[in-house]
Amino acid sequence: MIKKEKEKIKAIRLRKKGFSYNEILAKVPIAKSTLSLWLRGVGIAKKQTQRLTEKRRLAQLKAQAACRQARISRESITVNAAKKEIGNISAREFWLIGTAIYWAEGAKQKAHNVSQRVSFCNYDYGMVLLFDKWLKDVCGLRKKDFIYSIYMHRTGEKEKIKKFWEKLLHTKIERIYFKNHNPKTIRKNTGDNYHGMLRIDIKRSTDLNRKIFGWILGIMKNLKIE
Repeated sequence: MIKKEKEKIKAIRLRKKGFSYNEILAKVPIAKSTLSLWLRGVGIAKKQTQRLTEKRRLAQLKAQAACRQARISRESITVNAAKKEIGNISAREFWLIGTAIYWAEGAKQKAHNVSQRVSFCNYDYGMVLLFDKWLKDVCGLRKKDFIYSIYMHRTGEKEKIKKFWEKLLHTKIERIYFKNHNPKTIRKNTGDNYHGMLRIDIKRSTDLNRKIFGWILGIMKNLKIE
């Protein structure tokens, strides 16, 4: 009985210091039901309550970090496995890939503008590099045929963004256009990951645009989606 009384006193003292039930049980080897009974009327001072709150917050952060790391690991495994599935890409496949990209993101001729030149723009630098390579390797265009332009928000770092695209494309870019900024809009594409949008225009390329449109129609016909 004396031992139990000493354990009870110790448990109450630890609780008043802000220790959690699990922390107390680690120091006082008794049943949890007994501990609950002993501590039923024991209050905790504000400072000790804050300690418990902080401990729970840290435990939550630790659990969140573990979940995030597990998700990153799963994502890495999935992405790497999918990357290997692609294998080698043939010249024909590359031709079709570029055609599909222009179909999705390029400027098309319209009834009011039948002389639309080839024009493509995107935020994704990987897609920009791929299409730039496609125009050179598949369409046989040369450096003098290209016009590169950057479209960005005024809040972006102009020189940093300019250097980013110039380094990727191995060329000087003189044309920079600023978008009208709406202060009420909450932008998420900010900071180091913001590079604006890159536009590629091809000089004297109306016929090429028509040819690409023909390739698009050919894909549709082949897949019977006309």
